[in-house]
Amino acid sequence: MVEQLRSDSPVLVIGLGRFGAACAGELDRLDRDVLAIDDSLDLVQKWSERVTHAVQADARNIEALKQIGAQDFQVAVVAVGSSIEASVLITANLVDLKVPQIWAKAVSQSHGKILARVGANHVIYPEREAGERVAHLVSGRMLDFIRFDDDFVLAKMYPPRFIRGVGLNESGVRSKYNVTVVGVKSPGKPFRYAEATTVVTNHDLIIVSGTNSDIERFASLDR
Repeated sequence: MVEQLRSDSPVLVIGLGRFGAACAGELDRLDRDVLAIDDSLDLVQKWSERVTHAVQADARNIEALKQIGAQDFQVAVVAVGSSIEASVLITANLVDLKVPQIWAKAVSQSHGKILARVGANHVIYPEREAGERVAHLVSGRMLDFIRFDDDFVLAKMYPPRFIRGVGLNESGVRSKYNVTVVGVKSPGKPFRYAEATTVVTNHDLIIVSGTNSDIERFASLDR
């Protein structure tokens, strides 16, 4: 069981490549304390003013991790991807230091399996996930696409014609296509939760949830 952690726990981010830097920067914008480390002095200097703390260290060395206090963190992100060996060794070091939650970036399925076996609680596949998302977007049917777990999807799209101008309960979206309209956005207004009586217009955008296959089928309907 994954330990429930405070939402404001400081985060250790290891690796300041594009993925790690983006993660550290966004955490900082969310007002989370961040200690970012990398073995490149240039990257550390580049990010030293953008995150709470940035330190040059070799995270493959468990003693170096101890010196920066890695064992005191509740959450760590292993953003190293260029070297699978380094990624696995760093993750194993964090496990040995008993860091409760370890998020680790993987560049392949086999890499991810190794990370999970050595003790990573969460394995992330940013390139694969980005590739899947782009594939759905370039099809022209969806405006945004997010996959959760193995087969649950949220998608932003224009509504099919048959659901426009009538309440969602009348259109039969869920009964006919096994998808749920969870949000609607009218021009110039924020998204609002969809209800059974919500009427979608020609100018609205909708957020839809369902399995990947059901969302694809629904997105392919006449617009």
